[in-house]
Amino acid sequence: MGRTIAEKILSAHAGRALKAGDIGICKVDFCFGQDGTSSLIIDSFKKSGKRKIFDPAKFYMVIDHSAPSPNIGVSEIHKKMREFAARTGAGLYDAGCGVCHVVIPEMGHVKPGSLILGADSHTCTYGALNALSAGVGSTDLAITLISGKNWFKVPESVKIEVNGYLKKGVYSKDIILFIIGDMGSGGCTYNSVEFYGDTIKGLSVDARLTISNMAVEMGAKFGVMEADAKVRSFLRQTAKVRGGVNAVTADKDARYIKKKSYNVSGLEPMVAKPHAVENVSTVNKIRNVKIDEALIGTCTNGRLEDMAIAAKILKKHKVNKRVRCIVSPASVSIFEEAAKKGYIRTFIEAECVVISPGCGPCAGTHEGILADGEAAISSANRNFKGRMGNPNSFIYLASPATVAASAVEGKIADPRNHL
Repeated sequence: MGRTIAEKILSAHAGRALKAGDIGICKVDFCFGQDGTSSLIIDSFKKSGKRKIFDPAKFYMVIDHSAPSPNIGVSEIHKKMREFAARTGAGLYDAGCGVCHVVIPEMGHVKPGSLILGADSHTCTYGALNALSAGVGSTDLAITLISGKNWFKVPESVKIEVNGYLKKGVYSKDIILFIIGDMGSGGCTYNSVEFYGDTIKGLSVDARLTISNMAVEMGAKFGVMEADAKVRSFLRQTAKVRGGVNAVTADKDARYIKKKSYNVSGLEPMVAKPHAVENVSTVNKIRNVKIDEALIGTCTNGRLEDMAIAAKILKKHKVNKRVRCIVSPASVSIFEEAAKKGYIRTFIEAECVVISPGCGPCAGTHEGILADGEAAISSANRNFKGRMGNPNSFIYLASPATVAASAVEGKIADPRNHL
């Protein structure tokens, strides 16, 4: 019997052949924490009695969830992170650098075939670059910090094929929302999901990262894709990765516990309704729902391609007077490039609020918390109660195009009417 991508990568890092269901102790290529999780990582590391981390070059902390700091308590955590980095030699991406899941691949920490752990649930994002990456708890991350290894139960794999030509106004966010709506929030619990098909091949790397980012929303441990010429180009140009790329592919006779096939030629813009990501609908079934806030950005859809899509819609419009439209490029390099291309000027002229790269509005820590009863449409990945800072508000999820169109109309709107 052949092996899946997950079985191959975990076997390579365990130094022995593993199959689904096996337990392996695996070397980890890179690990990280963010400012919502790093304090506990540091505390757990100190309790171990260790003074040196396994490899300072392979552990980074990212200040992104509350950046810049909104209060004294968070400032103390940031101080703790900076002091730990200075004392141990660990890497640190400070406030303003950007969102961890965008900065980490940009800075060359991800390569095909690598094994990555992050103290953040959306670490599965890097699967779009043919890596195995997963979120873990802070204490588990501290174990890797001490040993350079961690234990894994090799997951069963699910194969999803996506074929068909996307119509105008339909994007990768619509694809993954549709799939989650079909599979359900627990449809792939602790599975490694492998994405294939002509549609996936036709997507940019930016768009693929959106899909892998949301694999966890259907319970997946990993959301992985193959490495092709587009991935190699991304790694060379964006991440400045030098040398060859050792892509990992599944064997033709690999075993999958489930196979699903989707044709997206007829797909329409999708929206996830409160309060579950699986609660999806076509945009036209819920258009005219009034919104108070629109958020364009996050680790799901804050990349340059997303900025371009939103700017195209906002170019000749202003944000509806009833709506606050917040735009947050996901990294400083994306912010710089968006400024060069005129997207930031477009957002400002449309009367959006452009903020520094970070997770604040999405995570609900600052820079966009909703009032009781307010509704937001967001390009983020979660719409659970309290996700944007207030359990008495309502969050809709959609593509940057749908978010931008809704910001213009003051209600959930079909982006196809603005393209």
